[in-house]
Amino acid sequence: MEVQRLHTSLSSKIIIQFSVVVIAVIILIALNFDLIYPFYFENQLTNIGVAINSTILGLLIIGLGNILYNLLRYRREEGTLAAFVNNVDSQKPDLMEGLPADSVVARRHVTMRSIQKANGEINHSALAAMLNADEATHFGLIRYINNILILTGVFGTILSLSIALLGASDLIDSAGASLGGMGLVISGMSTALSTTITAIVAYGIFGYFYTRLNDVQTHFLSGVEHLTSVYLLPQYVRSGDDILHKMGDLIKSVIFATDNLKKTQQLYHDSAVALQQTIEANQQQIDHLNHEMEAIKQILREGFRLPSLGSER
Repeated sequence: MEVQRLHTSLSSKIIIQFSVVVIAVIILIALNFDLIYPFYFENQLTNIGVAINSTILGLLIIGLGNILYNLLRYRREEGTLAAFVNNVDSQKPDLMEGLPADSVVARRHVTMRSIQKANGEINHSALAAMLNADEATHFGLIRYINNILILTGVFGTILSLSIALLGASDLIDSAGASLGGMGLVISGMSTALSTTITAIVAYGIFGYFYTRLNDVQTHFLSGVEHLTSVYLLPQYVRSGDDILHKMGDLIKSVIFATDNLKKTQQLYHDSAVALQQTIEANQQQIDHLNHEMEAIKQILREGFRLPSLGSER
């Protein structure tokens, strides 16, 4: 089934991309370590650059870890959707058979069943809105990191330029401190450049996978609402069209039963007429038999010269 194929491919595809990008970044860093190390660690008069770059990388790792966790969670949920579709294709009486109780589809099924037992009205739009709101809560930390990741680079740039300005101030104030001031200016400019590059690269990688995670979420939620509309709602919701269809079927059944009743009544009528005719024929045969018996009696009396009943009296 096409639905099953789609729901088992998207999150896995993004996870593969995630793995490829992480491995590629590690390989690039290892191959260019001799170029990267002096740029970030050597000739640094302060540890501000290392601290800011470490913060950016820490936020990137935490954010990517959360993205990977949610991708794995959606892959599990998509597997649940595929299992649900398989139950439908197999025509199992219980469509939730084999599905985890904490899955989105199972929880949607329990919610709709509870509403039906309470004789409430099932509002599909409200259920979809609640699911969207619930899923949005899983991305709180990811959204926060996505919003501040580029700002950390800007903060590092501003802070490094401030250090460079301090070095320039020392350079102007004292000729004896010119070398130290010049070194501070160069160090500050280098730190500003490194933090900006780190933030841009980190934001580019993180932003891509954050966007793809949103795509996976949208695709999954559309699958849930599709299955709800096609398979779950017909079990719990009776619309006006359903009632009209059922009334039409009921009227057809009544008409069919009436026709059968008319045929039965006609059969009974025909049977009664045939029975009446049979009774009349039997009565005629009995009357004819009585006349013949009287004739036989009369013949016997005359043959044996018996007196008639009237003469005996």
